Amino acid sequence: MNRAISLNRRLLALALTTVALVWIGAIVFTYHDARHEFDEVLDAHLAQAATLLIAQASPDLDEIETEHAALLHKYSRSVAFQMWEQGTLLRLHSANAPQQHLAEVEQGFSDNTIEGVSWRVFSSWDDAHTYLIQVAERREVRDELARGIASNLLLPLLLSLPVLALLLWLAIGRGLRPLVRLTGEIEQRAPDNLAPLDAGTAPREVQPLIERLNRLFALIASSIQKERRFTADAAHELRTPVAAIKAQAQVARGASTEAERIHALDNAILGCDRAAHLIEQLLTLARVDTLDGGVTEPCQLHRIAAEVIAALAPAALGLGVQLELQEGEAVVRGNPALLRVLLRNLLDNAIKHTASGTIVQVGISQGQGDVMLTVSDNGPGIAESERERVLERFYRPAGTQASGSGLGLSIVKRIAELHHADLQLLPVSAGAGLQVRVTFRD
Repeated sequence: MNRAISLNRRLLALALTTVALVWIGAIVFTYHDARHEFDEVLDAHLAQAATLLIAQASPDLDEIETEHAALLHKYSRSVAFQMWEQGTLLRLHSANAPQQHLAEVEQGFSDNTIEGVSWRVFSSWDDAHTYLIQVAERREVRDELARGIASNLLLPLLLSLPVLALLLWLAIGRGLRPLVRLTGEIEQRAPDNLAPLDAGTAPREVQPLIERLNRLFALIASSIQKERRFTADAAHELRTPVAAIKAQAQVARGASTEAERIHALDNAILGCDRAAHLIEQLLTLARVDTLDGGVTEPCQLHRIAAEVIAALAPAALGLGVQLELQEGEAVVRGNPALLRVLLRNLLDNAIKHTASGTIVQVGISQGQGDVMLTVSDNGPGIAESERERVLERFYRPAGTQASGSGLGLSIVKRIAELHHADLQLLPVSAGAGLQVRVTFRD
């Protein structure tokens, strides 16, 4: 079951959530600010009403017994007043006012609860300090008015939210239309169609994605091309030793003498050795192509060179070639197994192409942060025009006498690339010898 949320819905949810949070924050701020201003206005009305009552206070009140002022308006019950002579004798009050003081405070604003009713009270004395005037307003009326303000603020926002959601849905859908077209174009492609996508009409935010997809397509196309070429070349190279082995086996079966049969079988065995070497090189190349060059560790080149030379020395001595490791030590970051393969291929090539009675030298040096590994021989060397081509897979220069698969130097090149090292083929002397130099940059 696919639980993925569409980008359209995700953007809509994020946009609506953001807008709703901003609206709620604005409503809360507006409500509290309006409530504060509202209370200020109502408090001012209380103070003004008290001032009017103070202005109406006169000695005639002495002749008036405590009486109730009439309620003249439907909201009159929410407002009450009292007039206390000397602060102790209740001379005049509204019908809804209690018989006790509306507030204990005798000057200014205060809040008080009487018989379960909350009042906002303003108290003040007249100029003669004879009458205490208290004007109060029920808190519940203020709260009711505040709720009305909040409802008036919320209702338009709530009604407009679905409209906003619809408009955002249409806008986001239109904005994501290039992605939908890109998805459809990729979905309709054939598996072998690795042509680059057109980024000309795509939005700027989508262009990096298209560029990376095109780069990926190019890498895949290059990889497929290499694999096809590798497969074709490998099949061609394997056909030769297999045909030779078959021919020698046929010669051995039809041989009329024991010596002829043994000679044919020896040639067949030699063909098997060459085929085995070719297969080993192919497997090595395939393994190197899939390795991750980022997995490295400190490697002592002198120790690695000594191990490889010790392994190849018996075969080299059998051909009359001496292997020599010159003094020098350096440590590079790399894959020790790959570095052994690199040096083994270089020495194997040098042994095959140098004459009997000569020396193949391995040198290790360090200077200015770079480490240099060199393998030098006294063979015929490689012409300058051929030095780039011999690094290609299965390529062997014309006139080469030594047996081989044409993969050794291509394996060396690939390992050097994985270690971000430079590979150079240089003559040892004018027209003779070959020095392969691998430079590891710091």
